[in-house]
Amino acid sequence: MRDELIALAAAGTDGEINRPLVAALASHGLLGRVFAAEGVSARTLCEVREELATFCTEAETALALQGLGGYPIVLFGKPDVAAQWVPRIASGEAVAAFALTEPDAGSDVASLSLRADRVDGGYRLTGEKAYISNAPGADILSAFARTSDTGAKGITGFAVPGDSPGLSGAPIELISPHPIGRFFFDGVFVPDSHVLGEVDGGMGVAMRTLNLFRPSVGAFAVGMAQAALDAAVAHVAERQAFGKRLKDFQGVTHQLADVATAVQAARLLVRDAATAYDEGAHDVASKAAMAKLFATESAQRAVDVAVQVHGARALERGHLLEHLYREVRAPRIYEGASEVQREIIARGLFRGRA
Repeated sequence: MRDELIALAAAGTDGEINRPLVAALASHGLLGRVFAAEGVSARTLCEVREELATFCTEAETALALQGLGGYPIVLFGKPDVAAQWVPRIASGEAVAAFALTEPDAGSDVASLSLRADRVDGGYRLTGEKAYISNAPGADILSAFARTSDTGAKGITGFAVPGDSPGLSGAPIELISPHPIGRFFFDGVFVPDSHVLGEVDGGMGVAMRTLNLFRPSVGAFAVGMAQAALDAAVAHVAERQAFGKRLKDFQGVTHQLADVATAVQAARLLVRDAATAYDEGAHDVASKAAMAKLFATESAQRAVDVAVQVHGARALERGHLLEHLYREVRAPRIYEGASEVQREIIARGLFRGRA
């Protein structure tokens, strides 16, 4: 599977959905684990994402995006809608997107402005989503729009087919290779049957999905950090400078020791958060925030150190570390920036105090 996924990833086009790669994730049973009939455990999701990230970040991201876009439908979709879409997402036939972020509403989710106006039999959505993974080519969107003017309590989730009349999009080119773009909603009709959960209850739909996937973003980061550390150790063990190997320079090896310690600490935080989610613990949000914060910040440091000990060769186009250097930056922003994670943790410290 490793060889096949790497080859399919290499054959894809940066910024476009790699459908053969998604199909391969399904044929090898990985999407089946995420969309199992009994549901996925956060621990399983983290294990799969970490392992994939150590050798093929494109495969890891494709799997994660299917889960993130599909799970609002799994958890909150009406039976007919779930029956129509979940098997197609799990088989890799349909590609899903999680459409939450807007041009003026990133970290501040409560300020969403995509409008959902009530009409006979459903709603018409008008507005824009931005920085949405798998946009503009996704087959089904879990989209969040404003149904009333009551802040976070006035948001509703919708399952929106990608071929809906009035829905269009455009790609956005970023430094990382995965597909991302905008969706434009020009009076897109969505029937009542496609409401996810309750009307005005969309924030709960989004947060429950994110609480499941945030620890696994940390797992993605741990996988990248481990790959960077492995590459650095292999290079330092063999590279010679000033008449001896780099592994004999304490200034180099102690940096790797710090990275190794941080990677293992991040891995344990991720596992703890995943276990808390699976057991229904009361402090899931705080633990998920800690895991994502520490793991993504540690991964950034791990890749930077690995690049530094390699020197200029690590920045050549096509080098593993050049690839990781571009990939590792985004997880500190999406699904809640590091600053937002710190705010979640801080609020948790004082919750319940007078």
